[in-house]
Amino acid sequence: MNNIFEKIKIIHRDITSLKVDAVVNAANNSLLGGGGVDGAIHKAAGPKLLQACKKTGGCPTGSARITKGYNLFAPYVIHTVGPVYNKKNNNRQLLTLCYNNCFILAKEYSIETIAFPAISCGVYGYPIDEACKIALNTSISFIKKNSFIHQIIFALFSSEYKSIYENHFEIIKNTQNLPS
Repeated sequence: MNNIFEKIKIIHRDITSLKVDAVVNAANNSLLGGGGVDGAIHKAAGPKLLQACKKTGGCPTGSARITKGYNLFAPYVIHTVGPVYNKKNNNRQLLTLCYNNCFILAKEYSIETIAFPAISCGVYGYPIDEACKIALNTSISFIKKNSFIHQIIFALFSSEYKSIYENHFEIIKNTQNLPS
């Protein structure tokens, strides 16, 4: 069980500066750039990322698409569109799908290290406490069944978000309450 926990790292850092196989972009449906982490990734990756995203035809909520990383340290960007939080019953399901679909692409492209932002927690308004539980539980469940992932990094844009992730992660570790 400890091996699973060692594969997860929680940091307060700019996701565009990470040397991983793939960074995850919390994108909008068009994949044509936006604010927050989406804008930062597009800016750091350069104009070729926008050109590649135009060819994808967009991405439905809960799905994921992959492009090259261009000027990023990461060779790949996995774009996923999280739900806009609106108290509907399918928020949890859609956010879980985002993480699972990113992992499916990671497996397909032999990605061993992946960095996630707090998907849907910016302008999409998802409550961070609930979103981090979904992110961590989904990631741990995936690691339990798939050994190809060597490291999952949660690169969070605020120390407050980092603390929330760390607190939930400690609860999981201390109770050994591994999601199935």
